Amino acid sequence: MLNERLREIRTARKISQVELARLLGVTKQCVSNWENDNIQPSIEMLTKISDELNVSTDYLLSRDQKRYLDVTGLSEDSIQHLQLIIDDIKKTAKP
Repeated sequence: MLNERLREIRTARKISQVELARLLGVTKQCVSNWENDNIQPSIEMLTKISDELNVSTDYLLSRDQKRYLDVTGLSEDSIQHLQLIIDDIKKTAKP
């Protein structure tokens, strides 16, 4: 769950453990321990992780399978364009 989801998001975004640790203000070992399910982040750190990776805490905890994109600051036209791209990708994605 959290360990797998964290690794999945981090690697999909091509962020190293060292880089994520720097962004969160922790050590690489701390990130490694989370991903290896040796320890769990505090609630405060969980919210910091979700903010940094731009996902909900529910998504990190595998309570929600929906992913969201932050489109703050984009025009309505840009948002609609992104939605069309997403719809096209969904149509061609293999189940």
